[in-house]
Amino acid sequence: MKHLIKLEDWDRKEHFAFFSEFEEPFYGINVKIDCTHAYAMAKEKGQSFFLYYLYRTLKAVNKIENFKYRIIEQEVYLFDRIDVSCTIMREDGLFAYAHMDYYEDEEEFIRHSNIEIAKVQQATTLMPSEYAVNEIHFSAIPWIDFSSISHARKFSRPDSSPKISFGKVVTADEKKWVSVSIHVHHGFVDGYHLGLFVDKLQELMNA
Repeated sequence: MKHLIKLEDWDRKEHFAFFSEFEEPFYGINVKIDCTHAYAMAKEKGQSFFLYYLYRTLKAVNKIENFKYRIIEQEVYLFDRIDVSCTIMREDGLFAYAHMDYYEDEEEFIRHSNIEIAKVQQATTLMPSEYAVNEIHFSAIPWIDFSSISHARKFSRPDSSPKISFGKVVTADEKKWVSVSIHVHHGFVDGYHLGLFVDKLQELMNA
């Protein structure tokens, strides 16, 4: 469900109006997340580490209101639930986009996600799943320990979905780390909210 924001009463009305005038209202940061515990837990459970951190990313996103705003036909809406569009690798070396719903129950999320992954891996098109506006755009680049990342964007197409990418797991100082890139619309998300997200994600990876 989504809720229309009355801009005249919204505490972010000036911020939104200001950054909406920019050709590029998105900005991004890159952080290192300690995934020592998370990686060990996923391996102990025999679980995909990709789905392990994807679930925790979605859970963190859904805890922070500013990550749940979207622009639809020049109006701002707040969604109750945010799902994910993510890239899935196929055997032919090409990727395709999958859509996964967020479920609070981790086992249910993993079960539905595995069904979607299997469907996408058997498909032959780039977008076998439908696009939804209440998504984050998510990608995994497990071959590269990147220090920054940029995204291909079509500026003529309205876009307000956060874009989150995970890199290669590396070992340093007897811990495992993963680079995480987060790009957001500045009309909705400030540095403070990025800090909240990073802290929540780290907390969930440690749990």
